[in-house]
This record gives sequence, structure tokens and C-alpha cells, in this order.
Amino acid sequence: MAELKNFLDSEGRLTAWPAKRKMKLQALVWLAGKLEPGKTYTERELNAQLNSWHTFGDPVTLRRELVDHHFLGRTSSGSSYWMEPIQPTLEDIEKLYG
Repeated sequence: MAELKNFLDSEGRLTAWPAKRKMKLQALVWLAGKLEPGKTYTERELNAQLNSWHTFGDPVTLRRELVDHHFLGRTSSGSSYWMEPIQPTLEDIEKLYG
């Protein structure tokens, strides 16, 4: 994931959401690795965490991408989020997208 360093500032925060799929997937793996397994987050708590890890002010996109790629589960109301017990690997996701 060395290429992801081009998207991190001196404090280790994402400075932009990558345009290329491979880099997006690397960013998702990186973000998911920062979350606490077994913890249930409210939407507000998750947004606060995501905001502390990026500088471009879009926790909604990050949250949606983490859910869509099965790093996070959520209630149907979107009020609670948690890490899925089995986390996809970068290789797993890349196989899905070619």
C-alpha cells in the first residue's frame, strides 16, 4: 500500500478520495484497519472517527464505501455501524472488480 502514501498528509490523514479504483480499495482497507473490532458506532461517532482520518470533509462517502464493500455492517436505519467479523482483503475486492 505504498502508493497510498501519496494521498496522506504529514499527519497521516487522507487528503483526497482517490479517483482510481485500486487506490480507493487501498484507502478502504487502510480506513477499516483503523476501526475497533467488536465496537458498535453510532453514525455520529463513526463520522467523527472518519473525519479525524481525512481532510476533505466527506465522511458520508467514506462510510458508504466501507458499507458497500462489506468492511462495515449497519442497521437498516443507519443509526449503528460495526466492523464485519470477516474483513475483505484487498485481493478479495480486486478479484470482484478485475
